[in-house]
Amino acid sequence: MRTDAVKFNNKSQPEFFKDLRKRVDHYFDQNKITKYANTSMKFKTIFMLALYFVPMIVMLTGIVSATPLIYLMWVLMGFGMSGIGLSIMHDANHGAYSKKKWVNKSLGFLLNFLGGYHLNWKIQHNVLHHSYTNIDGFDEDIKNKLMRFSPHQKRRAVHFFQAYYAPFLYPLMSLYWLISKDFEQIVRYNKRGLLSGQNLTFGKALREVIFHKAWYLVLFLVFPLLFVEVAWYHTLIGFLIMHLITGLALALIFQPAHVVQETEFYSPNENYSVENNWAIHQLNTTSNFAHGSILFSWFIGGLNYQVEHHLFPHICHVHYKKISKIVEDTSREYGITYHKHRTFIQALWSHFMLLHSLGTGAYDKKLALSKA
Repeated sequence: MRTDAVKFNNKSQPEFFKDLRKRVDHYFDQNKITKYANTSMKFKTIFMLALYFVPMIVMLTGIVSATPLIYLMWVLMGFGMSGIGLSIMHDANHGAYSKKKWVNKSLGFLLNFLGGYHLNWKIQHNVLHHSYTNIDGFDEDIKNKLMRFSPHQKRRAVHFFQAYYAPFLYPLMSLYWLISKDFEQIVRYNKRGLLSGQNLTFGKALREVIFHKAWYLVLFLVFPLLFVEVAWYHTLIGFLIMHLITGLALALIFQPAHVVQETEFYSPNENYSVENNWAIHQLNTTSNFAHGSILFSWFIGGLNYQVEHHLFPHICHVHYKKISKIVEDTSREYGITYHKHRTFIQALWSHFMLLHSLGTGAYDKKLALSKA
């Protein structure tokens, strides 16, 4: 991965984002509402935390002991784990949950209760993904040894089948995060000088990753193995089910937001520059879906409004639906495409069709013809 920063073309329609930001600010001022969490967000926070922690307490205290109910508890925890990651931790680590830094820091730390490491996440997501969306060599969300997510990546023989094996790999995302990903990242981020941005040395980061993984495994695996009155293998299977649900949920929400047929993919030129300014780049590389699904949007933390999230990551997701009309209308006014799919199924279809065309080389042929 390159270490140089990508340069965006600030001369490309700079008035677009200035005008858009002014209109969004006016919406909040006019309606006298905060950009941070409101009452409904606080209720959601309590709900998601309860969905994750209460089933564990219920199991450990012996309130439920029948094997089918134990499995149900692990399933509920899988959805709670997903909800915390998508709705609470995500906003907090963007500084969007509260204007109070300690609140954001505390809720952002919840990622460690899911098996991750919050400071690594800030580097991968806030620094690399949000800054360099869909730019090969910079955006780690499209970096994967077994998958080809960009036409600028080398196509290997195994990629021919990636649209078929992706559904089996995606559920492993959370387990991979727990077991290996954080360790790989601190090595990589140390080489790139990115740990210092989080006030970390490599040694400190390694100690913290090991410490947080250890107490997480004690709380969520060792304690259930010791105190839940079912055979050990039921507990192990339940723990795996929880992570598989979370991994699948995270993958299927984030992938259709960027890796779809309609979005653009970039590789910087020799000067590490791209043709558009940052805001237009976000619109070119991001897509929304399922605007009409209220409950679904509530559960996934408004991340079906991914365009709004990328343009205004410091605004709590409960406001995305309202400001999406402003973003879409302003984009249309400036002649910039606003990508969206009407339903989640359509977004998934577009994602897997893109995986297929990237894997077979059809995308490359189409790209070559368009440049001819």
